[in-house]
Amino acid sequence: MEQYPVEMIRHSCAHVMAAAVQELFPNAKFDIGPATEDGFYYDFDLDVRLTNEDLAKIEDKMSEIAKAHYSFERKVMDRAEAQAQLAARGQNYKLERLADIPEGSEITFYTCGNFTDLCRGPHVANTNEIGAFKLLSIAGSYYRGDEKNPMLQRIYGTAFADKKELKAYLQRMEEAKKRDHRKLGKELDLFSISEMVGPGLVLWHPRGAYIRNVIETFWRKEHLAHGYDLLYTPHIGRSQLWETSGHLGFYKESMYSPMSIDEFDYYVKPMNCPFHIEIYKSRVRSYRELPCRWAELGTVYRYEKSGVLHGLMRVRGFTQDDAHIICTPEQIESEIQEVLEFCLYIWKTFGFKEIKAYLSTRPAKAVGDPARWEQAQKSLVSAIKASGLDYEVDEGGGAFYGPKIDLKIKDAIGREWQTSTIQFDFNLPERFGITYVGADGQQHQPYMVHRALFGSLERFFGILVEHYAGAFPLWLAPTQVRVIPITEKQHEYALKVTEGLKKAGFQADCDTRSASMGAKVKDARLMRIPFMAVIGEQEQNSGTMAVRSRREDQLGQMDLETFVKKLQTELENRL
Repeated sequence: MEQYPVEMIRHSCAHVMAAAVQELFPNAKFDIGPATEDGFYYDFDLDVRLTNEDLAKIEDKMSEIAKAHYSFERKVMDRAEAQAQLAARGQNYKLERLADIPEGSEITFYTCGNFTDLCRGPHVANTNEIGAFKLLSIAGSYYRGDEKNPMLQRIYGTAFADKKELKAYLQRMEEAKKRDHRKLGKELDLFSISEMVGPGLVLWHPRGAYIRNVIETFWRKEHLAHGYDLLYTPHIGRSQLWETSGHLGFYKESMYSPMSIDEFDYYVKPMNCPFHIEIYKSRVRSYRELPCRWAELGTVYRYEKSGVLHGLMRVRGFTQDDAHIICTPEQIESEIQEVLEFCLYIWKTFGFKEIKAYLSTRPAKAVGDPARWEQAQKSLVSAIKASGLDYEVDEGGGAFYGPKIDLKIKDAIGREWQTSTIQFDFNLPERFGITYVGADGQQHQPYMVHRALFGSLERFFGILVEHYAGAFPLWLAPTQVRVIPITEKQHEYALKVTEGLKKAGFQADCDTRSASMGAKVKDARLMRIPFMAVIGEQEQNSGTMAVRSRREDQLGQMDLETFVKKLQTELENRL
């Protein structure tokens, strides 16, 4: 069998799936069926609601079509012929997609067996070459992503060149389900999202709030140690601020409706940067003050369509770990290098070792002096090379206002997550007219860099939950030790041990329920508590405790002082 790119295999597999749907549901209307990073999907308008049983039938039919060795036959049509064919088949969605194709562009159809689809291709040679495939799920999807349009049914699937790759992927998917932060968030009592409060707005429960506080405390301490100053800014700002920044011109659809205060329109902030610029502009700045490294855990609000909201990963209110660096041209290279090193230190501290950089460079349409773009890109490349990171370059893929580095991390099951961003901005300094007085006594425009390490605390927290499968290392765990007395006779001593652990600075609780020791140990493991201190008559008499870890390791008898020293060692090493 010829070796095809996996994207071609998946797109061809989407066509075979559509062919199977057409055979099983002759009245189906079709929209689009692209390949995705992990598989493919196809959107259908059907007169029945699909079930998991239907997925199995569609899969069986796909296997029949694959074994039939139908060729993927390409045909070029003029617009009138294409319109006539689609109209005759009642394919109104495809007619609208046809209208999107620019005049003068080639219009192509692909046929496999009895199924013909408007498509630019390419495809594998025949249906038997669509690899090993699996249909995964059914979801609702608004046509063109617009809530005002009809709701279609989307079938997700995946395909690989061989069964071994498919099996490995499905095993990762199964593990991912177990690690789903929405599931674990409920089981571990970390957070919730209430319809009464509003979709996409997170309620942090005590256990989740404790972990968040540990993260924030670490974040603040490390920023101060790395020469940053901390800022706090309001949640709302006048429309004039957002007009100057350009948000009302380019970003209004993602902003919430204004509120009128003293006859002025105010908007809740979608970003923190204009506030930081206003702090910079509050007085004349000298080159001697630069660089300014300003950081804020600033909560912002952005409108996201309900269909894309996803636990903590996609929300409407979130806290960005935002920072802005304002510096001279001479400082920019060392500043970028320091930022990247800081990013890597943070990610490795939280247990992420596989990190890759993605560099996006100047697009055709860009603002700012080309010489500044060149210097900015040079500083980014230099920092990446100095870090030793693997990286890819997206030529021309930068935003119109500046080049950037994105960092992607791999979690415990090999999934890649986009996280930190180091983004130059040649637009806002011009819009707000920020300057500094140079050594020559003249006004100069500084460089400005946006920088986020986690991106947002909410999304980072979701990634962290899934990376650790809820079994947080000791320094992050909301309950670090559970003391378990075997009988009621040991309650008093167990409570004394618990109090001793708390005084030593640890998050400890005591399970004094009348349940069996086995049930108590099981519950502690289900809550992913790092250590258990079991106390029976022998431990009470000897002033010790039987320590065990959540991994079922029996660590032996320890007195309180010895156990505290062990815990302190783990904390110091952030284990």
